[in-house]
Amino acid sequence: MKRIVTLTTDFGTEDHYVGVLKGVILSINSEANIIDITHSVDSHSILPAAYIIKNSYSYFPEGTIHVAVVDPGVGSDRQAILVSYDNHFFIGPDNGIFSLIFSSSSEYEVFQLKNENYFFKDISSTFHGRDIFSPVAAHLSNGVLPSEFGEKLISPQIIHLNEYLKDESSIKGEVIYTDKFGNLVTNIPSGEVGKNAKIILKNKVIHGVSDFYSEVDVGELLAIRGSNGYLEIAINKGDASKLFDEDKLDIMVRS
Repeated sequence: MKRIVTLTTDFGTEDHYVGVLKGVILSINSEANIIDITHSVDSHSILPAAYIIKNSYSYFPEGTIHVAVVDPGVGSDRQAILVSYDNHFFIGPDNGIFSLIFSSSSEYEVFQLKNENYFFKDISSTFHGRDIFSPVAAHLSNGVLPSEFGEKLISPQIIHLNEYLKDESSIKGEVIYTDKFGNLVTNIPSGEVGKNAKIILKNKVIHGVSDFYSEVDVGELLAIRGSNGYLEIAINKGDASKLFDEDKLDIMVRS
């Protein structure tokens, strides 16, 4: 069966791990169409992976199978799961990596991956991407029903993100993701921010929201409405993340 299987991991591309995932899938379904979303998630960084999955899955055809492996708890008692949501399937560890899927709607089903008949023959304690997630994805792509892999899980792990706070004169949010260009993605929906708003980050102030990067001079800091619907902080042809050296960066928007 020609089914699309996407891969999102923190494996990088220097080692053999990604290639092995693909080999396992193709050995079970040689007609699978495997698409790399990214293998450059920072090591062990679950929330950035959750952001990537949430903002990429819907651009694939219905029935696509999304394998996500950012799994610092591999080998522990954390569950391995299969999620059915919005006519897509998601396979990975139950560690919060699908939190943004779960928070979008209650219309999802989660199945524990327990049926070892669909696993790799020898299961290691450190490479469940190869031994559990990839073979399950391949068997699912061959038409095996989700319920065949195990019983339903009622309460999957969810990492709750802080919500932005809004009052009559201001909005307070925070940076939730940094992309390859150093653009800082906030949790503030861009539709909440007026064109002439003042954006405050620590000791930096941005006056107004730009429509495109080159609206400001090269090297200048700007706020922009990002393609995923959130307010972003960027530098035209620069790296905004280098201006701020702390893990949590609060954003204040004043009308």
